[in-house]
Amino acid sequence: MLTIARSLKRYSAPVLLVAALGFCVSSCKEDFLSVDKYFQEMTQLDSIFTRRERVDQYIKGAASYLPNESALWTLAPNPFQGASDENFNSWNDDRQAAIKFLRDEITPFSIYYNNYTTYYQGIRKANIVLKRINEVRDISDVDRRDFMGRCYFLRGYYIYLLLLQYGPVPLVPDDPFAMDADVASLAVERSTYDECVNYIFSNMQKAYEFLPESRLASSDMNIPDKGVPLAVMSRVSLYAASPWYNGNKFYADWKRASDGAFYIGQTVDNSKWGKAAAAAKRVMNLGRYQLFTSARESTTPALPTGVQTADFPLGAGGIDHLRSYASVFNGEVPRLLNPEIIYSVNSTTSDHATWIASPAFLGGGNGLNVTQDVVDAFYMRDGRDIGNSSAEYPYPGSATAYLPIGNVDKTFSGYTLRSTAAKMYDNREVRFYASIGFCEAYWPGTSYQGTDVSQRNATVTYYADGNAAASATSPMDYNHTGYTFKKYTHPEDHMKGTVRVKSYPIFRYAEILLNYAEALNELDGTYTDPETGINVTGRDQAEILSSFNQIRFRAGLPGLTSLPDRDEMRRLIKRERQVEFVAEGKRYHDLRRWGDAFDAYNKPVRGMNIKARLADPGGRQLFYTPIILSNDPMAYRSFSYKHYFYPIPKSALIKNPKLVQNPGW
Repeated sequence: MLTIARSLKRYSAPVLLVAALGFCVSSCKEDFLSVDKYFQEMTQLDSIFTRRERVDQYIKGAASYLPNESALWTLAPNPFQGASDENFNSWNDDRQAAIKFLRDEITPFSIYYNNYTTYYQGIRKANIVLKRINEVRDISDVDRRDFMGRCYFLRGYYIYLLLLQYGPVPLVPDDPFAMDADVASLAVERSTYDECVNYIFSNMQKAYEFLPESRLASSDMNIPDKGVPLAVMSRVSLYAASPWYNGNKFYADWKRASDGAFYIGQTVDNSKWGKAAAAAKRVMNLGRYQLFTSARESTTPALPTGVQTADFPLGAGGIDHLRSYASVFNGEVPRLLNPEIIYSVNSTTSDHATWIASPAFLGGGNGLNVTQDVVDAFYMRDGRDIGNSSAEYPYPGSATAYLPIGNVDKTFSGYTLRSTAAKMYDNREVRFYASIGFCEAYWPGTSYQGTDVSQRNATVTYYADGNAAASATSPMDYNHTGYTFKKYTHPEDHMKGTVRVKSYPIFRYAEILLNYAEALNELDGTYTDPETGINVTGRDQAEILSSFNQIRFRAGLPGLTSLPDRDEMRRLIKRERQVEFVAEGKRYHDLRRWGDAFDAYNKPVRGMNIKARLADPGGRQLFYTPIILSNDPMAYRSFSYKHYFYPIPKSALIKNPKLVQNPGW
């Protein structure tokens, strides 16, 4: 074991690394310059780096600062889903704090989603391992490389998370500071957006080089392998190429004090789209991932006229489209058998995705409200827009949209559409049925084993006199729009029975395909990646259609047969991302990187008229007439340009005098 004195000489600063992250001016004097505390920590570290098992646990401790990204609404670690334009919660409380961001109730003094210090603590631990890994004697070269790869990944991923929430942040030195460093030298300025992106890329490339090809043990499935850092690079490079972060003149006055560098680059660099396309192609070239598909069954509906019938992926034939999409999210397919998931985290009942969507009478929170705009974004079965539907698959006008679909239930692909459901929900694309809970929707809940027959095979109704209406004892537990998300709810799930464990996909192959299509659509000319040699060509019809159409075919929709002009293709890609990634936390970032957030958030929130009573004359038609929720305080939104970034906590600004706040805060 190293002596304390030797450790003091070589590793005096790991403890002080925290200071450089913006935590320290006054607090470092109180906490981190304590000699006793310092020696205690160094002694513990010396003990850790004597055994492989202890280092493994220490790395897991570094990873413990990662957010539970499957917690999308209740007790979420970030506001990305709860504060998207897709939904809002029924309560404004500490457990659903994202609605406070929607309502402009967050300030730099707020305690919510304060991840700034936490993520830097993870970086600090990863840095310590990378500095001391060679001291471990009972470790193989294979394990040493794996441990280093995991730490490079963590270091880059924490900066990626900080960039998502706060925009450009300080990048701290990989090497510890000297023990005798003065306090002023420990304050660090923010790096630019591009510098953060380059840092993420550098660490992810090292992670890729060190991590194993795959992890076959189920217990290791949520630890990154080679594919994960490449997926991170794909997403980060796409965001960096997007208009809000690439030459955006809105930030022309936002500069670093020391050298005048723009935090957001002021020159549009179209080659960034080439970098994004090459990063996506790099994942595709691994040959490891593909969209999950389930084989066609006897209950799979026939394809509509105009949908390509060749077997998937060249067409929509040979697969069950509803099961193929739904099984990615609802726990039907184990993670080990799903080739679409690149990186995931296990989601359980504690993550509340099923609870908050389930009606109160089924044991749920009944507190998740989806907007009419989200519902209208889903296509008809034949790929037509709901406002321009075909005669074969019509979307009824307001005069008949409220009428029931018929006298008997419709069943397809294991899904039941109740005969009482409104015609406006008939003949929709499969992603609608896999994702949206609506009035008169069927909730099987087959895991319930009690004697109350109303708890199983329930038809949920959101009328004012429906079974999901507010009760006298829980007046806030009701749905405000007549819609919720069922994307993470399996037919067996029941809050009074059991809820399946799901693998929430943080990165999945569908995103890589759409990243690739978008980047190629925006790229001018050709681009050759200097690191990998991957060559891509802007507006390459074959490549764009191949990647884009796979998403459409998996959903049973017609693919494009030719490439539209750039503006139209951009519109189609935005729409496809809105539908494909609904309720996955991506919409929040897409709207911001495109520069579309201001318009999207300031649109009126629409939903069903949930105050209508079915028992009243004309009540059903009144319910199914969409209204603007102008008098609903929970549907209130306030979005200004400051909301493109989350405010940096005031406590961090106080401790680091070189740290500047985000614009508008």
